[in-house]
Amino acid sequence: MLDACSTQVPDALQDAQPAADTVHAMREQIERMQAELRFEKTRNEALNFEIARLKRWRFGTSSESLDSTTQTVLFDAIVADTAIEDRAAQDEVKPPPAATAAKRQAVRQALPAGLPRVERHHEIEATHCECGQALKRIGEEVSEQLDCVPAQFFVLRHIRGKYACACCQSIQAVPMPAQMIDKGIPAPGLLAQVAVAKHDDHLPLYRQSEIYARSGVHIPRSSMAQWIGICGVRLTPLAEALKDFIVGHDVVHADETPIKLLAPGKGKTSRAYVWVYRTTNFVAVNGKGRAVLYDFSKSRGGENARRVLQGYAGTLVSDDFSGYHALQAQGVTAALCMAHARRKLYEAHQFNGSEIASHAVALIAKLYEVEREARELEPQARWLLRQRHAKPVVDALHAWLSGQRQKLAKADVTAKAIDYALSNWRGLTHYLDDGQVPIDNNAAENAVRPLAIGRKNWLFVGSQQAGERAAVVLSLIESAKLNGHDPWAYLKDVFERLPTLKHRDLAQLLPHNWRPPDTTAGADSAPIAAAA
Repeated sequence: MLDACSTQVPDALQDAQPAADTVHAMREQIERMQAELRFEKTRNEALNFEIARLKRWRFGTSSESLDSTTQTVLFDAIVADTAIEDRAAQDEVKPPPAATAAKRQAVRQALPAGLPRVERHHEIEATHCECGQALKRIGEEVSEQLDCVPAQFFVLRHIRGKYACACCQSIQAVPMPAQMIDKGIPAPGLLAQVAVAKHDDHLPLYRQSEIYARSGVHIPRSSMAQWIGICGVRLTPLAEALKDFIVGHDVVHADETPIKLLAPGKGKTSRAYVWVYRTTNFVAVNGKGRAVLYDFSKSRGGENARRVLQGYAGTLVSDDFSGYHALQAQGVTAALCMAHARRKLYEAHQFNGSEIASHAVALIAKLYEVEREARELEPQARWLLRQRHAKPVVDALHAWLSGQRQKLAKADVTAKAIDYALSNWRGLTHYLDDGQVPIDNNAAENAVRPLAIGRKNWLFVGSQQAGERAAVVLSLIESAKLNGHDPWAYLKDVFERLPTLKHRDLAQLLPHNWRPPDTTAGADSAPIAAAA
């Protein structure tokens, strides 16, 4: 009997071994399927995130504000107050419902006192009352309306007296003043109007031709295109001087944006780029003028940035584009944009509901609160304020992101946003060590907006030469606006003075040095005033 039992036990063990192997195999299969399920879930979340982001880019608003929590409202107020992103900031501010309703009620503002007044008198026809008594005028009621007259053209006649000497049998006359376009029809004011309308008002030349035709003047768009091309060539020395001025600063913003370039003879377009180089907003606090330079190129290669910034060894504020990395070999210090890091975290919260990202955005809001106070300070005082109030927040943000990253999968959207911030942490926080460096690159992104609006109207650039000349004109127009000048008045004065100005005096016409001329005489505007 003992032998029978001993025989049955091995048999039972042999039967249990396959069952254990089966259970183990099933567990491995379940774990593998669960891992695949987690991977597919993460990938679906990433794809849904991309779809949501593309929908927002195509159909949504530009606002990046979160729910109306205390920290978020604070951040929105800070962004609105910085005026770095004008239109986006206005969208981001979310006042209480009562304030919103009050804001919708338009308040009529007084008409500008400097505008000329054209009076129209209205008097009653009757001179006597119904009772037969003569009416006596005791006063008047005055109401004002705003009116306008379409663009008016006038012919500027240059009359040069001719004097003869009977003895010498010679004739003398004052030479014709030098013009931007020799023997050309357009006067400086018309050249400035065409250039500003195209590059600042974003009106293609065919639209301008229609507008001017309504005023009785036919200007072919081919002629206007030629005028703008000549102006671009004549203004190139000014643009070069503007570049030297920008590169002479310790801190420079940089960004780039794509535009379409027409391929000759093919009827197709290729992708070209316009690079933007801009001084910081802090230079205005120090009493120096602001400036922006646009540079056209056919590619996005880093050699374009190295060409413009050749010899520069300051701090470059930009995004994490690899084209700027090679500049570090010539001594350039990289400072990256905090707004880029915030945007990735915001999108992770907005489209995936990530509370981790929401908390990080709230911490970044505190950094912008410090920047609001530091904006008007001198660099040393700004650095000290950042060290006292911003650096502890930055340390807390780094610790939070590092701790939360370990809990997330590699493919998670929030993890990618955190990875971007942590991998670029040194560049993102460089502004803490230098009071002249801004926290983000929004100043350069703001300078890109005229191009973003313009390419929706003129669609593409006809040639590389046209792109380079357009960049020259746009640089001067936008720099004039940065310094508070009327771009038309600035270009008109430049077109009048540049033909006779010596090269050593070019700095006088740079937008940050330019001062409006005395227009009290108003000789050229007399025909317009008379016509009105």
